[in-house]
Amino acid sequence: MKILVINGPNINFLGIREKHIYGAQDYEHLLRLISGKEAETDSEITVFQSNHEGAIIDRIQEAYSDGTEGIVINPGAYTHYSYAIRDALASIDIPKVEIHISDITKREEFRKVSVTAPVCQKQIYGQGLDGYLQAIDFLLDYNQKS
Repeated sequence: MKILVINGPNINFLGIREKHIYGAQDYEHLLRLISGKEAETDSEITVFQSNHEGAIIDRIQEAYSDGTEGIVINPGAYTHYSYAIRDALASIDIPKVEIHISDITKREEFRKVSVTAPVCQKQIYGQGLDGYLQAIDFLLDYNQKS
């Protein structure tokens, strides 16, 4: 299965920013976890990260025609207000999982609202970096059932 993992703003600063919320593992550690999952599942997993809303939208649109069969997306702060990313996700008929490292339901009020989750098949939060692996497993299972 061809899976695209999209990471939004500040995810590249894992291990640097707010370690008490996001943990001490850095972004390279996340990439190694995903690479291990890729080998374990014999999937093709591409990871994309950008701090720019337009670049994320461009990558979502590119997924429409590049053979992507599932998307894992951590939109970062864009989760809460980017209707442009929401519309891009809604415009493509590819299974999608929204992921958040922290438990967004136990944080600031604004983080409890996701404008992107309603156009995804699943939302995972509060599982740390393991949430990415859970999202990949969900997509693999979802693809087998479809």
